[in-house]
Amino acid sequence: MRLSSRPALRPSPLWLAVLATPLFIGQAMAAPEVYLHVDGKPVAEALTLDKGTVTLTHRLDKGSHQIRISDAGNSCGTSFGPTEARPLPFGTAQPMDKCSKGTDFNLRVMLAGDYEFTFNPDTPSLKVLRATKKSEFKRQPPEEPCISWDGGPVTTSLKGVWPDGTRLRDAYSGQEAVVKGGKITLTPSKESGGLLLLEPVKAAKPAPFSWDQASVYFLLTDRFHNGDPANDHSFGRQKDGQDEVATWHGGDFKGLTEKLDYIKQLGINAIWITPMVEQVHGFIGGGEQGNFPFYAYHGYWALDFTKIDPNYGDEESLKTLVDEAHKRGMRIILDVVMNHAGYATLADLQDLGLTDLTQNTGKLPSRWNEWRPSGGLNWHGYNQFIDYQSSDWSSKWWGPDWVRAGLPGYPQPGTDDVTGSVAGLPDFLTESTRSVGLPPLLAAKKDTRAKALPNATVSDYLIAWHTDWVRRFGIDGFRADTVKHLEPAVWARLKQAGTDALKEWKAANPGKALDDLPFYMVGEVWDHGVAKDFWYQHGFDSLINFDYQREFALPQAQCMAGAEPTYASYASRINQDPEFNVLSYISSHDTKLFFGDYQDVALQRRVANSFMLLPGGIQIYYGDESGRGLAKDGGVFDQSVRSDMNWQELASGEKAELVKHWQRLGQFRAAHPAIAAGSHKKISDVPYGFVREKGEDKVVVVFAGRQK
Repeated sequence: MRLSSRPALRPSPLWLAVLATPLFIGQAMAAPEVYLHVDGKPVAEALTLDKGTVTLTHRLDKGSHQIRISDAGNSCGTSFGPTEARPLPFGTAQPMDKCSKGTDFNLRVMLAGDYEFTFNPDTPSLKVLRATKKSEFKRQPPEEPCISWDGGPVTTSLKGVWPDGTRLRDAYSGQEAVVKGGKITLTPSKESGGLLLLEPVKAAKPAPFSWDQASVYFLLTDRFHNGDPANDHSFGRQKDGQDEVATWHGGDFKGLTEKLDYIKQLGINAIWITPMVEQVHGFIGGGEQGNFPFYAYHGYWALDFTKIDPNYGDEESLKTLVDEAHKRGMRIILDVVMNHAGYATLADLQDLGLTDLTQNTGKLPSRWNEWRPSGGLNWHGYNQFIDYQSSDWSSKWWGPDWVRAGLPGYPQPGTDDVTGSVAGLPDFLTESTRSVGLPPLLAAKKDTRAKALPNATVSDYLIAWHTDWVRRFGIDGFRADTVKHLEPAVWARLKQAGTDALKEWKAANPGKALDDLPFYMVGEVWDHGVAKDFWYQHGFDSLINFDYQREFALPQAQCMAGAEPTYASYASRINQDPEFNVLSYISSHDTKLFFGDYQDVALQRRVANSFMLLPGGIQIYYGDESGRGLAKDGGVFDQSVRSDMNWQELASGEKAELVKHWQRLGQFRAAHPAIAAGSHKKISDVPYGFVREKGEDKVVVVFAGRQK
């Protein structure tokens, strides 16, 4: 908990009122003291009511919490809460009653962390935001029992693994030793966290790439690296001049291309980029309270699936990115959205000439993306200029043959996964068997590449648009968004069309093709774990594994020896089935940032040890390797995990050393397909050791323990 305050410029009216009561008349007494109460318990240092506005920082777990500010006796006059029980939204000061004895604010926390409470006794009011400044109190991860290491030499039994006389190298430190008497003795590098990565000095013949050993680097293009500032404000997109929570930050294909060597040094063999197609031009209001303008910087609110969003670059910069990645042996996985389109924004209605769908536009600036809330409005106020009751929506926007939407003339969203609307977005009628023409807004869009297709359904168009990028640029695979919100048969058709398209590209570009492998597809089925189910029969080579981050990442980072059941289970279930794989992660754009919970570089080193040696595919989220921190989120929790890549911290110091640690592990994984795709066998408990083997490739990993 941290407490900071600013001096009041004048006596608080509340304090003057207290002084005027019979109890205080004629007495020189100290100002009343109050406390922040969470779930009925005081959690803050005492606050005196004559100090003006104060800001308190307190750690909150995920879930619902009851919030109030009051004195120890919950007295009328110094008991601050809502007049009646109500939610406490993020980012907006909420009025309080100073005689609120029995009612609390209900605060719903989606992401555990530090939160700032700003209390103004003059008003009185209370505002809450997620804290982004470093707290004086450093949260500690829970203790995890572990074997210990004194920092000295470690002897490991290798009986039955390699014969005596075999010379081995520790890939982490470069030390070499010879197996004698069925054992080997080496001292782990202090920087390794007690690891020995043992490989034969005489290396096996390199194995060809397989998607079974995927090491994927996932990034939000806009937040990674800005290579061309000239495209930062396409379509008149604006900065907000505040926290820039959800504005475009400038990352693009050119910037990503400049960083390909950096990514390659992490042992990466595939890069997953967020959707690159043209996004809605404008913004919506961010969060329930409309605290910030929310643009489609992330790529999931498409306007035109046939065009690259100019904020990311153009077709030439995409071609360069794919070609340069391929030259380095890295594949490109494109995130695709088949479920929904983007919202209708003011800028789109202006740019596409759909002004019949607007109203009161005389109050707007000449460029509608330049509108700013005023007169007590928040960023949701842009809605006043859109005529949601107009009958023209059905003939001028996407059209009722294309999407479900809460608009006149459109089919309404349902309540199940397939027919429901994700976050209120227009839901494509992918299940429809009806032939359709182009949606009205694209039929009238002058620069679209979309053409009417004969006898084509909505899903036919979406499949054709997405796989056209494969056919023209050699995209190697898709990451499919919101999988459970579409019919399985549509995904199977997308996979087949992608396979055909990549085969055509390779035939037309034999000098650029990396291999003859078929098209790859990994899916996001929310909350899916390590289970082979019917999705694998409908086009998917792999699914994202939510279980590892949620259940295993932290305890196994605390003690790698505790990873044995996970390693054994994953190797057995995944690597013995050639048609089954998962993509495990510790951080993502939708869930959490592993580094964000504890801001602990040492812990971030240890999680690399356990995670990078995991059987099956792995996904590194940009900045996992560099200790990228949280951003301000404006009350929308997932925005905090989408901060800009922390390049400025990597020139020297502990973050630069952290990157080197991840590089050593990633390169070891890349050199040995046995790690991801081989068999697993434990060979000792203390030190903890195991052997992985696939074909001619064999390695042993030893964890000496937590250093005393």
